[in-house]
Amino acid sequence: MAFRYFIELQFNGINFHGWQYQPNAATVQGELNTKLSLLINEKVETVGAGRTDTGVHAKYFVAHFDTRKKLNNLSDLTFKLNKFLHDDVFVLNIHLVPKDAHARFSAVSRTYKYYISTQKNVFNKDLAWQLFYNLKIELMNMGASEIIRHTDFSSFSKHHTDVKTNTCNVYISAWTREDNFLIYTITADRFLRNMVRSIVGTLVSMGKGKLSLDELIEIIKTKDRSKAGESAPAQGLFLFDIQYKFPFS
Repeated sequence: MAFRYFIELQFNGINFHGWQYQPNAATVQGELNTKLSLLINEKVETVGAGRTDTGVHAKYFVAHFDTRKKLNNLSDLTFKLNKFLHDDVFVLNIHLVPKDAHARFSAVSRTYKYYISTQKNVFNKDLAWQLFYNLKIELMNMGASEIIRHTDFSSFSKHHTDVKTNTCNVYISAWTREDNFLIYTITADRFLRNMVRSIVGTLVSMGKGKLSLDELIEIIKTKDRSKAGESAPAQGLFLFDIQYKFPFS
């Protein structure tokens, strides 16, 4: 008999080559697999809610793992795991869940936030895109609103990925200003590789006055990544929330 657990965590991605395990690079999944296996005394393979690129952060992330034995005192396990893990990874909770619960496929939506610092700040250079430019947020929000009206995001996806469709349903897409930050929030049922960063880069071009709304619409319709703007730097991107079709906390 196997038991399945959801593990809620957060991580600073600056010292990791993304979430997904790589044999010769530091990754969050590799770190979690190693430390969990040692603590539980059983080989553990975590499955994440998605993949994050090198340097991307997660305010909230979920993974699941299976064990042959039922784990007792999950709060104690969480405490020990946090003492054992890399300083840039923090486990929030561990939950026993039904066997058919899946960290990736049971999710119904994900929310990302992208942070742009409009003023030089030596303390957030690894946590935001420092862009000292008078961006027109009203133009960027016109573009952000247009994003919701479309479902094919081929123009904002890396080529040659293993997905079967580039269709995504976007529910929220908006820019806000908080002190010296411009923050882009986007919520969708799924995301493509590099999708958020390429959307942000394109919307920033609108904010600089280099791209019109009609040109953005044309970019989306071409389904050609080379027509969109350059990807925004990884350090400003945070996976912020994941919603599931069942409660587990």
